[in-house]
Amino acid sequence: MKKLMSMIMVVAMIFVFVGCGQNNTASETVTEEATETATEETTEEQVVNIYTDRHYDTDQALYDTFTEETGIQVNVVKAKSDELLERLKIEGEETEADLVVTSDVGRLYRAQNEGLIKPFSSELIKSNVPENLRSTEDFWTALTVRARVIAYAKDRVNPEDLSTYEALTEPEWAGKVVIRSSSNIYNQSLMASFIALNGEEAAKEWAMGIVNNMARTPEGNDRDQMKAVVGGVGDVAIVNTYYVGKLLNSSDEYEVEVGNKIGVFFPNQETNGTHINISGAGLTAHGKNSDNAEKLVEFLTSEKAQSDYASVNYEYPVNLAVEPSELLQSWGEFQVQEIDLALLGKHNADAVRLMNEAGWK
Repeated sequence: MKKLMSMIMVVAMIFVFVGCGQNNTASETVTEEATETATEETTEEQVVNIYTDRHYDTDQALYDTFTEETGIQVNVVKAKSDELLERLKIEGEETEADLVVTSDVGRLYRAQNEGLIKPFSSELIKSNVPENLRSTEDFWTALTVRARVIAYAKDRVNPEDLSTYEALTEPEWAGKVVIRSSSNIYNQSLMASFIALNGEEAAKEWAMGIVNNMARTPEGNDRDQMKAVVGGVGDVAIVNTYYVGKLLNSSDEYEVEVGNKIGVFFPNQETNGTHINISGAGLTAHGKNSDNAEKLVEFLTSEKAQSDYASVNYEYPVNLAVEPSELLQSWGEFQVQEIDLALLGKHNADAVRLMNEAGWK
């Protein structure tokens, strides 16, 4: 009887050990499957989240191409630059944004000063974008360039009579200048460039001269300024080049007509060059997908993407391997203002103050 009980206990222990062995195997299998599933989910969930104030179809098409090539989904939140920067500030470490894109370098300068963005580490971005179009510490980089030029009525203005931004303050242009308001960031950056180049006193004198020669109280966007010129309200306007391209390629017949009646003049070619500004990008300080964000910027500064920016959105490419579109080339080459673009942000507050003091509404 004792022998029988001993045999039963041995058999029972064998079953226990066999059962434990089976459970461990099952557990290991489940763990392996869970790991594989998690890896697959991670791959499927590769994303980059963008806060941008750009609203062009070109941008979305490029994001879609990037996703097709990399599998990284691009999620976009659109709003005005100031709203996006304020949102980043409020969200802090909890932000979902990985990349912020603005249409003015001044906002990127502000984002850097307020600790909202961090430097890029990608050597490819640095090789795609020349040094003068990047932050000295790589906190931001340009994606596109716009020139702020003098648009003139071809039927009333001889381009030989045009020369500099400063010359538009002379008596011969009294009542003939149309321009956007002082609240417009493009004008603020232009004014900031004059502060950097000539000092506050000269910059304020220029602003007062422009106010004195205005054909009307500032209103509308850059396209509206050119429509006003063609409509006879004024003879010249200060606008960004890509707006001329937008008019010429508009689905609106009247806008195309306006574009064809407008001439493009690059001022200050014999002095300190034509003012430029950029659309640019910065990595958010607390982004969770910074590697993906850098990959996207590498793509956006590549030859392929830069060609699309140039040909479809009429902006100047930042990648020197890419030529401007035929339209932009038709306007000719031009000398660029040679200043540190960060100065446009540094002098922004002073530019706004001086424009207000000059009575620029």
